[in-house]
Amino acid sequence: MSLLIRNARIASEDSATLREGDVLVEGGIIRSIGKGLSAPEGAKVIEANGRLVMPAMFDAHVHFREPGQEAKETIATGTEAAINGGITGIVMMPNTKPAIDSAPVVRMVLDSAAKNSRIPVYTSGCITKDRAGKELAGIDGMRGLGVKMLTDDGDSVADPAVLLRAMQYASEFGMFFASHCEVPELAGPRALNEGVVSYRLGIKGTPAAAEEIIIDRDIRLAHAAGAHIHIQHVSSKIGMETIRWWKQRGDVKVTAEVAPHHLLFTEEDIGDFDTHYKMNPPLRTKADTEALLQGLIEGVFDLIATDHAPHTPFEKSQDFVSAPNGITGLETALVSLYHYFVATGKFGWDLVVKRYSAEPRRMMGLEPVPVEEGRPADLILFDTEAETTFSLDFMKSKSRNTPFFDKTLKGRVDLVVLGDQILLER
Repeated sequence: MSLLIRNARIASEDSATLREGDVLVEGGIIRSIGKGLSAPEGAKVIEANGRLVMPAMFDAHVHFREPGQEAKETIATGTEAAINGGITGIVMMPNTKPAIDSAPVVRMVLDSAAKNSRIPVYTSGCITKDRAGKELAGIDGMRGLGVKMLTDDGDSVADPAVLLRAMQYASEFGMFFASHCEVPELAGPRALNEGVVSYRLGIKGTPAAAEEIIIDRDIRLAHAAGAHIHIQHVSSKIGMETIRWWKQRGDVKVTAEVAPHHLLFTEEDIGDFDTHYKMNPPLRTKADTEALLQGLIEGVFDLIATDHAPHTPFEKSQDFVSAPNGITGLETALVSLYHYFVATGKFGWDLVVKRYSAEPRRMMGLEPVPVEEGRPADLILFDTEAETTFSLDFMKSKSRNTPFFDKTLKGRVDLVVLGDQILLER
């Protein structure tokens, strides 16, 4: 395939200034970038008219529910949702049924991805068997199939001695650990933040301390073991400041992620028991949200990740305490980041590319995919003047448990190119 995108603005992680030019892709490689490029014979030509060309995104925290809960999402539907949102690589979490805790389950997942996905799919593996927190999972077998990230996501490893032993063992193989940080005895029903809203709604809330205690504990364990620890979906100001403190020490490898929903929403958005705003960790206060945004801008957070967590409409229609935690995010993340932050001048496209494309890939040991001559084509075309309505017709995910359902935001993903394939064109 030959593709010429004319009159584009090109975004990169290295500069807030957008470069203007044409982009020529031949045989899956970016052959030339410049002004006034000629289209080769038979090439597909797209007039960008000032639309943005940028590296495709990469999401290092998604739940595809396969195996075991395919009514919510499958690898096939989840990866199509990713493409719909401008994402060309994902990392699955292992809290499936059965859990991804051994080589045979990893192989089953990767085989399904090879058959059903148009983009690369990576999977994390469990730290402990069946995420039960007692006995180490089949770590070496999973490593042999390419697993790099170990996590019992959905729960913390309750026994610090077990986690420390896992860190001491697996770090020798170059694997790293991702922590869902939560003290279950403090977290309670995991319904919403402990505070004004939980009191008003009459539901026991989860204090931020339930998360913050484990953030500090797990980083301390990684420090003791010489391990790389990645803190998932940070939701509180003190949690973010704890990570900052450890990073400033400089003697432990710690990375961290923030989810778009923890940047955008607060506990006040729950209103009268709206389960589309129920997630774990829960939405917290405006002060927390503002601190998380500042932490992202300052680089305390290494990456943005959605924690894409699909659930069926029936499950989310239950009462607030009984409904499962989580919202989808793959299809809404990039557009919402543009609508609320880039378009309003809070941060630039360079931050989006760095934190949602380049750094997630680097964490997984992959090369970033800059729009540069000689590099593989792994890019998207984004229209800042268009709008996206997240309707049932638009969404590719099996589930639609998102606060953005049927809402319209500025921005639209118009084209997704991976190698010599056009995966999406609007």
